[in-house]
Amino acid sequence: MTSTEAAAIALQDHAALWSMGEICASDVVNAGCDALVAGLDTPGLRMLAACTRAEADYDVHDLLPAALDELGLAFYPVGSEAGQEASARALARRMLAGELTPPGVHLPDPPAPRT
Repeated sequence: MTSTEAAAIALQDHAALWSMGEICASDVVNAGCDALVAGLDTPGLRMLAACTRAEADYDVHDLLPAALDELGLAFYPVGSEAGQEASARALARRMLAGELTPPGVHLPDPPAPRT
């Protein structure tokens, strides 16, 4: 998988998670920035990535659908069944990548450094 493909998947996952209320809008903006750095580039993606943290909560709702459409990615309306399924897949990917642990699972603390 190329870095642009990985960035597109990450942006799609962030969009799905945001539409289900799992992550905040600024996380979507950060994924947009990462997508630009990886080589994806459309006018809508540039506008999304240009949002400040303060603007994200107000602007992502309007900017995200166009940015995803320009990249050939799906936008899931808030609370939609398709969005719930996409969000579940995104959470599963994050768990398998070690970025997320299942609820109720407590990993041991890393050993203290030796002195």
